[in-house]
Amino acid sequence: MTVLTTERLILRDWTDDPADLARIYDIYRRPEITRWLGAAPGLPLTDPAQAVERLRIWQERHAGDGGRYGTWAVEVRETGRVAGTALLKPLPGRDEAVRTGDIETGWHLHPDSWGHGYATEAARALMAREFATGTREIYAVVSPGNEPSMAVARRLGMAHVGQRTDWYGGELLETFVLAAPSG
Repeated sequence: MTVLTTERLILRDWTDDPADLARIYDIYRRPEITRWLGAAPGLPLTDPAQAVERLRIWQERHAGDGGRYGTWAVEVRETGRVAGTALLKPLPGRDEAVRTGDIETGWHLHPDSWGHGYATEAARALMAREFATGTREIYAVVSPGNEPSMAVARRLGMAHVGQRTDWYGGELLETFVLAAPSG
């Protein structure tokens, strides 16, 4: 199901289609991606069959969100190729089983899709949609040292507010925030 479209992208649900599962595996098996995802259980993926479980985790996490929050495939309109993942969701607290009221945007792109502005374009669209619901601020949390993701946050106009340990079980994260546009 298509969630959102931009000039160049379609943000849609990941599916159990073999092409989607293969792309999930190809993205989340890569140390250059998973090294920045903290202590996420089950990463990096080591077997293509694990993509099914990753998809199930995302679907269950967002089952009650009515499409407002999710972990979506970022598909390039011109080619139909999935560039990676974009997400918008309530941040998990120090107790990771508990959602906070803080909203996070994020992105995980395949290396073959780096440098095209897809993460910025996808996150910008997701944030605009979320701000339209009345949300007052959106965060991006980035592992220290992940300069490319910090650059995306800055391109989105997000302000760096330092390192925080409020979320993801107390993990130390570079924290960026963007306030809703006024007016």
